Amino acid sequence: MENPQIIQMIEDLKGRKNYEENKASKLGFSSLYAYFEDRILKEEKAIHDKDNEIKDVKPKNNIQKKEKTSCSCC
Repeated sequence: MENPQIIQMIEDLKGRKNYEENKASKLGFSSLYAYFEDRILKEEKAIHDKDNEIKDVKPKNNIQKKEKTSCSCC
């Protein structure tokens, strides 16, 4: 069940590993793996929500223009 993408991210941390471990513990995660798993899920959800927002927006081309009425002064 371990995600190879998360394992690769943890291996690539090098000098930032201690920083990320402290950050994960402050946020209440039991391990660095759980922290990165949560981050990836949040990123995927944000992308999915953004795609849905774009689909929900209707084009504003429906605005009707007022017909010009000619008057004797113009």
